[in-house]
Amino acid sequence: MGETIVKARNPRTGQEDYEFAASSRDEIAAQAARLRDAQPAWEALGPDGRATILMRFADAMEAATQQIATTLTIDTGRGAVSWIEVQGAIGNIRRWASRGPDLFASLDRGPKASATPGVEIVTDYSAFPLFGAIAPWNFPVILSHIDAVPALMAGCAALVKPSEITPRFVEPMRDVLAQVPELPLAYVMGGADVGQALIEEVDYVCFTGSTATGRKVAEAAARKLIPANLELGGKDPMIITASADPEWAAGVALRSSIVATGQACQSIERIYVDSDIAEPFIDALVAGAEKVDITHPDPNAGHIGPFIFPPQAAKVQEQIDDAVAKGAEVRSGGTVEDLDGGQYLRPTILTGVTPDMLVMREETFGPVLPVTIYDEIENAIAQANDTEYGLSAAILAGSLEEAASLASRLDAGAISLQDGALTSMVGDAANQSRGTSGLGPSRMGDTGMTRFLREQAHIRQTGQPLPIDAYREGQAG
Repeated sequence: MGETIVKARNPRTGQEDYEFAASSRDEIAAQAARLRDAQPAWEALGPDGRATILMRFADAMEAATQQIATTLTIDTGRGAVSWIEVQGAIGNIRRWASRGPDLFASLDRGPKASATPGVEIVTDYSAFPLFGAIAPWNFPVILSHIDAVPALMAGCAALVKPSEITPRFVEPMRDVLAQVPELPLAYVMGGADVGQALIEEVDYVCFTGSTATGRKVAEAAARKLIPANLELGGKDPMIITASADPEWAAGVALRSSIVATGQACQSIERIYVDSDIAEPFIDALVAGAEKVDITHPDPNAGHIGPFIFPPQAAKVQEQIDDAVAKGAEVRSGGTVEDLDGGQYLRPTILTGVTPDMLVMREETFGPVLPVTIYDEIENAIAQANDTEYGLSAAILAGSLEEAASLASRLDAGAISLQDGALTSMVGDAANQSRGTSGLGPSRMGDTGMTRFLREQAHIRQTGQPLPIDAYREGQAG
């Protein structure tokens, strides 16, 4: 059989102007075997040795920023955000290279006394040999490496499948890897069948993407009996209390919802505002939305670009239309525009929304802000928690102290206080997604690396082993 050619679409033009050969099953197996062969020597370098090489990886990536960001801009239709994403990925490498050796030094290896008399325990740590990642299309560079880098720091080899929707950055990244041949990191390319083949080859898999696909990954990992970390969808709420400044809150809410065209799992997708400040807040929110420009016709001007994936644009429009049909009012935006082949949506503010609307139940992944007015904070908390998701949330109040007093009552893995979507900027705050937003240890904080270490117990007898006569019948009592 011949190779499978996959075509990628340019989100600004709508044209399929790039193609690549999907990795075959044999190629994936060969890459996995090569990485497995390289992994023992990589782990044997020790934390400091691996950190040094990861720093070289970051330096080589930084030198190639222009090439990586250029391909990323074509893939995503985003200019400034693409540069920020590449810099974020480089920063993530350097952070783990700096933090990793200290983490290894802090591991409790023992010996420590057991509860069993005469026995002490020493703990040895070793990495899962081969780590695998299946990455999404919304932030292709950073999310292809966000788990792979701490896995490498832990001592794993890493096999990564970027999204077939946004594949262009892999070419310059392979050039970067050629400058760091000691690094056991490789990419395999293709669709769902390549992801399935990757799972069959690795010892630990991380997946970032939709909840529906995450369930399939979890099932495949369970059949192979390997750990699976899932970072899935969200429907993040923001509560704004009566003491918050309405204009300030509107600015925070707008940015937290529409950056990257809202195509981020941590985007704010539901807003609950106290009735005492609802009118000035909504007025400020609409005014702010109307000042936001799309990046068309000039890709170097404006704030938000096109949808990356056409089915996503259709889904967002379906949610808006459903809300309007059920009585919601569109205060700004509201219609996906097809401009020179790209699909754009200006920030869309909806009021008069109700919990039964799709826009309040399903992940949107677009620049849509449905606003609900509440009278009692108890009601706001109940509505914010009325979701199958539990990724993150936000609270804006008149003071940090007031916001903090409410945080633990929200059923989500991370709560941004006096800001929104902070998990996109803060990588050292451990949190665990709840509900259908994820499964497994946190990718943030120190657990982002330690989850890739296996514990082996060395159980040491310091006294005399029991003789067989200890088990002779009639000896008990």
